[in-house]
This record gives sequence, structure tokens and C-alpha cells, in this order.
Amino acid sequence: MTSQPAGTLRARYVEQAASDLEENRRRQQELTEKLAVLKQEESLLADILNLAERYEGFTDASRLPEQAQDEPVAAKAKKPAEATSRRSAPARTAPADNTAKAGAQGKSRRPLLGDLLADLLGKHDEPRLAKELRDELLEQHPDRNPTPQVVRNTLESLVAKGRIRRHKQQRSVMYTLVRPDHRTSAA
Repeated sequence: MTSQPAGTLRARYVEQAASDLEENRRRQQELTEKLAVLKQEESLLADILNLAERYEGFTDASRLPEQAQDEPVAAKAKKPAEATSRRSAPARTAPADNTAKAGAQGKSRRPLLGDLLADLLGKHDEPRLAKELRDELLEQHPDRNPTPQVVRNTLESLVAKGRIRRHKQQRSVMYTLVRPDHRTSAA
């Protein structure tokens, strides 16, 4: 009689051990995949950091190289690794700076999005929605096509700088330009 329960107990232990082993292998596979993703992210972040260090001395954003509209992002991500391998010699950064300067001088300078939005707000006395400003911007500057989120972020940046004022009406957020005479009277 005692051999039957011992056999059942042994079978349960074997079954539990097999189940645990299978779970362990599945978890190892998940962790291996997660590790591969993290290594890719680390590589990308290292490339971004190297690129940021390369252009650290630039104070004028117009001097930074721009990505061509038809250039794929994946091809752009490979370039920093190539650039950093050549970066060890200080003489290599000077030609890159001169090329960036020449490229920026050759292009006509486009006004900043914040300046365009502030100009649009200056034409109106009443508060304006971000959507209205974006529609007006697209109408007056067809070469510019910022997303609605970029317009909102730019407007919020102008609010933080004190150039425009935010008004909340129920669930809507509207913006007005801070007039220079209002700044001096407030101060």
C-alpha cells in the first residue's frame, strides 16, 4: 500500500520539476531577447551621445547639419559610428565645422516656428487656439508643415519664455501675444 502513494508523490515531483524546467527555459529565452533589444538601444544611445559631443560647441542651431527629407533614418543612425571612429584626431572636426558653416550660409535662413507663431498671434487681439494658429501657418507658409503637437509644444515654450500668455476656457487652451507695453506695466 505504501508503494502506491510514494509513486504518486514521485510522479508529482517529476512533473513539477519538468514544469519548472520548461518555465525556466521560456524565461531565459525572454531575457535573451530583452537583452538583445537593450544592447541595440545602448548602441543607439551611444551613437546619439557621440553625435551630441561632436556638435557640443555649436551655439547656433542653424549650423547643425540637417537630415535630408528623403534620407532614411536608419542610414542616418549608422553615420555617427563612422564619424566617431574618425573623431580621434582633432583636425578632423575643423573641416566638418567649415562644411556646416558653408551649408548654413548657402541656404536661406527660415524663420523659427516660434517667431512665426508669435507674428500670427500679433495679428489678432482675441485668444487663438493652437489648431487655428496651425491652420493659419499652413495657409501663409505652405513650405512649413509642423504637426499639431509641435505647434502646441512651441506655443508652450513661448509661454515659458513669457512671450505669449495661455488662457484656459473649459477644456480649451488659447493663446495671446504679450504686448511690449504689458510687460513694462507688469514689471
